[in-house]
Amino acid sequence: MTKHITITPSDGTWVVTADGAVLAESRRALELREGTYPAVIYIPRDDIAMALFEPSPTRTTCPHKGQASYFTFVGEGSRAQDAAWSYEAPIDDVAPIAGHLAFYPGKVRIERL
Repeated sequence: MTKHITITPSDGTWVVTADGAVLAESRRALELREGTYPAVIYIPRDDIAMALFEPSPTRTTCPHKGQASYFTFVGEGSRAQDAAWSYEAPIDDVAPIAGHLAFYPGKVRIERL
């Protein structure tokens, strides 16, 4: 694995909410740590209410993880552009995050119960 990136199972139950809706709830989240950046929680797609998200045309590329695809939360009363991202085909060193989404804390609420 890339020396400055670690991926480990995250203890507890993670819940993601926005606009009064539960977007995700998981006991199978992964915690990715990259250098000195804050940890990022990746939740399996199967534990996410994907019907509340639309694919976004936004794409970014990380030299250590690959190309990220973004998703926009679409609620009854609000919309959060690019609220989540996913590495659909990550670089081999970070393969465990494939099939998972991460969320921007400023756009949705992420908490461990």
